[in-house]
Amino acid sequence: MTNRYSEDEVIMTVTRLTRAQLDRYIDAQLVRPLRAEEGVFFSKVDIARLELVCDLSEDLDLDEIAVGIVLSLIDQLHEARRDLTQLADVIETLPKDLRRRIDTALRQS
Repeated sequence: MTNRYSEDEVIMTVTRLTRAQLDRYIDAQLVRPLRAEEGVFFSKVDIARLELVCDLSEDLDLDEIAVGIVLSLIDQLHEARRDLTQLADVIETLPKDLRRRIDTALRQS
């Protein structure tokens, strides 16, 4: 199974997507494919993002600016979630008494 998809493979996978739309979405930086000597390649995350872009633009009738704002907010939420997961992982490595103090402080705030 590959993790890199060509433009043609993306268009075949995201059935509501046309080449013109794909070009517009790339130009608007709604999706940022990998650029290599062999061409432009997309990841599974890019494909999922393009599905979401199609949902937002077609089903909810949002323009590219609004779609960009929604995607930015989603990206921020994913980043915050990743940061919280990392923080929780670090806290788990601390001594039990310190973890208990952190837990107590969080419950009091």
